[in-house]
Amino acid sequence: MDASQNIKTTLKSVSAKRSQGFLWSWFQKLLVFTVFSLVVNHLSTPESFPDAEFYRFPKEGFLSTIALCILIGIIAELNFQFYRKKYFSKKVEVASIMWYMISTLGYITVMYIPLSIILNKIARAETEFYYLLIGLLITLLLSTILIALAYCLDIYNLYKLSLKDQEITIESGAKITKLTYKSIACFYSENKIVYAVQNDGTTVTTDFTLNELEEKINDQLFFRVNRQVIIHKDAVDQIEKIANGKLRIALKPSIENDKIAEISISRYKRNAFMAWFQKK
Repeated sequence: MDASQNIKTTLKSVSAKRSQGFLWSWFQKLLVFTVFSLVVNHLSTPESFPDAEFYRFPKEGFLSTIALCILIGIIAELNFQFYRKKYFSKKVEVASIMWYMISTLGYITVMYIPLSIILNKIARAETEFYYLLIGLLITLLLSTILIALAYCLDIYNLYKLSLKDQEITIESGAKITKLTYKSIACFYSENKIVYAVQNDGTTVTTDFTLNELEEKINDQLFFRVNRQVIIHKDAVDQIEKIANGKLRIALKPSIENDKIAEISISRYKRNAFMAWFQKK
């Protein structure tokens, strides 16, 4: 009963921290949107310049820009959550960031064109292709700047999480264990149970499957060598070429475990493994 209560308390604490983190993240983004809108609108017309002789606060432009920023922010956030779950949680690299930006700008384009046509219809104005294109290009340029400002910190934090100090929470029955990536030598499966093996040879039973772990962990540090084993790059002690183009992997001597004393890699995975192992 005590263990169950502790788990519930831990989960509530984690949930509360996530909620606080989400609210703080959106507060920061709204602050960025507000400052961005103020700057853009104060530079848009001469009478809006702060040092203009007949200064007038650009209220209409400011409010419409804030509304547009929030709409862009919602699109960027939804796409960011998708990329975070599928790509950024495992690996943050230039290619994935670029694809995130390109796809987000694509969604904004899809939103902008029909919205502009509808607003022109409401205002009983004709939609001219030239002005539609110019407006779209300006919106995409401003969106790129806005998204970069709003999400640079989130991406940097995810990048830090992808380093060796990242932790993985392992639940096994009533127990919750936190292990850092650098303390894990490998994961292996036996009789449909997956074990985490630490650098000192200690094993921890997990509730994960290897497929779930493969999706969850950092693939810069871990590699699934076969159906039963996922290894950490730093745990490899020796690589040996054997018959039929296969490889035999020996882990460091401190990792004493008969189940993973010798690990074989098929010739089909050999090139992928060597490319991963040699990549810095």
